[in-house]
Amino acid sequence: MKEYFPILKWGPRLSQKAIKNDFIAGITVGIMLVPQGMAYAMLAGLPPVFGLYAALVPQVIYALMGTSRHLAVGPVAMDSLLVASGLAALNLSGIEEYISMAIFLAFFVGTIQITLGFLRMGFLVNFLSKPVISGFTSAAAIIIGLSQLKHLFGAPFQTTNKIHLLIVDFFQKSSQIHIETITMGLLSILLLVFLKKINPSIPGALIAVIVACLWMNFFGENSGVTIVGNVPEGLPSFKTPQIELSNISRVFPLAITLSLIAFMEAISIAKAIEENKDYSVNPNQELIALGSSNIIGSLFQSFPTSGGFSRTAVNDQAGANSGLALIISSLVVGMTLLFLTPVFYFLPYTILASIIMVAVFKLIDIKTPQKLWKSSKSEFYILLFTFSITLFVGIIQGILLGVLSSLLLLVYRSTEPNISVLGKITGTEYFKDIDRFAEDIETFENLLLLRFDEQIYFGNSHFFKEQLLDRVSQKGEKLNTVILSSGGINYIDSSGMKILSEIVNILRLKGIDFYVAGAIGPVMDSLVRSGIARKIGGQYFFANTQQAFTYFINKNPQNKIEEKISLQANQEILEKQ
Repeated sequence: MKEYFPILKWGPRLSQKAIKNDFIAGITVGIMLVPQGMAYAMLAGLPPVFGLYAALVPQVIYALMGTSRHLAVGPVAMDSLLVASGLAALNLSGIEEYISMAIFLAFFVGTIQITLGFLRMGFLVNFLSKPVISGFTSAAAIIIGLSQLKHLFGAPFQTTNKIHLLIVDFFQKSSQIHIETITMGLLSILLLVFLKKINPSIPGALIAVIVACLWMNFFGENSGVTIVGNVPEGLPSFKTPQIELSNISRVFPLAITLSLIAFMEAISIAKAIEENKDYSVNPNQELIALGSSNIIGSLFQSFPTSGGFSRTAVNDQAGANSGLALIISSLVVGMTLLFLTPVFYFLPYTILASIIMVAVFKLIDIKTPQKLWKSSKSEFYILLFTFSITLFVGIIQGILLGVLSSLLLLVYRSTEPNISVLGKITGTEYFKDIDRFAEDIETFENLLLLRFDEQIYFGNSHFFKEQLLDRVSQKGEKLNTVILSSGGINYIDSSGMKILSEIVNILRLKGIDFYVAGAIGPVMDSLVRSGIARKIGGQYFFANTQQAFTYFINKNPQNKIEEKISLQANQEILEKQ
């Protein structure tokens, strides 16, 4: 039970001081979460009250099941934007169907996450490479910001996640900008930025909300600024998510994308906080906890949630020690729903837009592309491709095509990996690339020493054969020995075994011996099982390149210990051969 409910581990150990700190942190994050949640619900295309629903139950469930004691779960900007862009593409009939689909999406996302968690597939997040994450996040942040211009400016700009359409629409309707609305929105942005620089723990969003509500209540009656209006009172009722079965296949790609993105966000934030703490985060249990939060949250009208960076940072800075802070934060949201929703009647939409824009500005990543341009042009182009697709085609297409392009780059690199001709550094026992140490290298006209830095599989086996035989041809007729330094080869599939067999046959016809130096245990197991080791000859396997070179020079057979080390295959496999 403790594995699935970590609260049973840390709960009994909470001290009075820790409880006090959790109480303070929970109050702080809860106050911050109320306006943020309403803003993110608006970003998701939902009525603001649904942001409070999403900030209620998911926090409690994660507090019980999550392995991070500081991660603040609730509605976040990225997921809200994905919900809005994904559901907008479905052409739903009205707001009621839109709300039902958003709530079902939380249930669907939670189901996928909890399934992946039980299958121990937390490693899937590793397919989201740094260039893809950076390009996608930066583009999404820009789209999030621009999508709020209609609320910030008080003009009827269209809702789209394609930047070129947003820009064109902006210039076409710029004459309809409402001066009072944009003035209030820009002042709110300046206030939020100013307070954030003074102290990130100050609930700037709440201050902006209170000031704007008071202003609208007493002075803004005829200003023309659009306000939220009635916010339903009371806690969300228990209700099973409902959706037409025909829509499940339509929403599946969005659910998969959201599941992985939400997990990536949460685990990256949790890992960053974990570095200076005395506990460890379990990726698979995080999937189960986040999945449970979304599933149970959807039963109380929550849309998809995840871990929020800004709230987690504030939670940590405020002194949180455990998930108790999240429970306190949830109580603050619950009290707001029960007693304080009338306060938000006069809340201007432009204030919520300003909160969103300030929150997502930090997501725009400038440093990563600058570093990649200097260190890895190919990864820079992956980042640029992901960034462009996300901006001009779509949010989901951006992340999916970005992942695909990074995987294609990985496959391409593995099909033509580095293969080096080695030589002996004069006066030492080191063997290095002759192109890097041309002046200090000692070579032999009857010896070819190669290093292959990749697994040998169906995608590169023919490349390996062509490169090896090409270098054999370059050596000329005096060549009588080829040594393969194989420490960089961690796997050989059946296609690779077939190619090795062909190479051995070709070299044997030419009167050339083939040595294998430094093969790791699992590779030796495969070579023995396939019969390639027997074909090469046990005497031609060596523990390292120096040993193979010494044998080439002196032709002295290895002793029993050296032979055992060289043939690193499992003893049972060797005995069966």
